[in-house]
Amino acid sequence: MIPDFVSSLRAAVGPDHLLWLPGVDAVVINECRQVLLQRRSAAGLWTPLSGILEPGEQPAAGVVREVEEETGIRVEVERLVAATVSPQVRHGNGDLAQYLELVFACRPTEPGQVPRVADDESVEVGWFALDALPPMSQRMRNFITLAEEDQPAAWFVPASASAQLV
Repeated sequence: MIPDFVSSLRAAVGPDHLLWLPGVDAVVINECRQVLLQRRSAAGLWTPLSGILEPGEQPAAGVVREVEEETGIRVEVERLVAATVSPQVRHGNGDLAQYLELVFACRPTEPGQVPRVADDESVEVGWFALDALPPMSQRMRNFITLAEEDQPAAWFVPASASAQLV
């Protein structure tokens, strides 16, 4: 679902103007060492849960909201895993965007929660063993690996580098 503030911006600037938007990604790992994934309706790709922050919304609160809106699963944020920038993307509706991505490691607040497709952004959601992930981009696999590694500091590209988390 496109947030109202993005729709307003699009009405003003059109689909070809690059919008720079704040995004959050949730790598949710449960007590069985399974990760919660969604198969996105737009491209059919498997990814961790993600979404756009509302104006003024704190990132941790936004990631909790997005996971519950998309799957019905209630989570607690454990830590920031990465701060990075997505590649530019042309969405199915023609909109051009790029995202500041804040990736969080999360855990369910209650064991045994069963995810469900709760909005139109996903066609499937489910728990997957960390060693048996469905096909997904290397970038998404890297997010999961970073969350799984449980490093004390978030990953980011140093100011002197131009590297990208592929």
